[in-house]
Amino acid sequence: MKVFAINGSPKENGNTALAVRTVLCEIELAGIETEFATIGQKPIRGCLACGTCAENKNRQCAINNDAVNELLPKMLEADALVVGSPTYYSGLNGTVKSFLDRAFYVAAANGSLFRHKVGASVIAVRRSGGIPAFDQLNKYFQISEMITIGSSYWNVIHGTTPGEAAQDAEGMQVMRNLGRNTAWLLKLIEHGKDAVPPPQPELPKARTNFIR
Repeated sequence: MKVFAINGSPKENGNTALAVRTVLCEIELAGIETEFATIGQKPIRGCLACGTCAENKNRQCAINNDAVNELLPKMLEADALVVGSPTYYSGLNGTVKSFLDRAFYVAAANGSLFRHKVGASVIAVRRSGGIPAFDQLNKYFQISEMITIGSSYWNVIHGTTPGEAAQDAEGMQVMRNLGRNTAWLLKLIEHGKDAVPPPQPELPKARTNFIR
């Protein structure tokens, strides 16, 4: 089993990274392999709505000069995704949204490739607006038929300067519980996947044609 984590903050060691690494630490303690990548400093443009990924079905985005195609194979290989974002104006930051729009559209256009993977959302925020960002991030998982993980409270941690989120005792507890829940569910899936076959999807005919 493997978990691939994305830090959407431009800060390599900021509060978003701290929260994501806290989740991963618990997963690693359960004996599950993890990998961590930061995308917040990378130039990632938004989707062109060209539909090329649906035409070619080669598991790649038509924009081939940034981190999306570089990291997509790691996302597809993983059993679970942990995605962290800072909160800008009560929503995801632009880099994370551009990355997810393209990565998730490629996966959908190539046969719902994220289906039944586990997804965990992590949000860092200074004061407020974290819940709308958390909800926005979860929507990528839910429309992709992924299994979304919860914790002992919303998966939001508070802090301004890098490392300050470590002082949010409840937020840190939430992240640790999120990691434990993710590891537990992955082990349940691994234990039972041969005993209970997954259901066959019935996709709407227009599903791969929703870009306008």
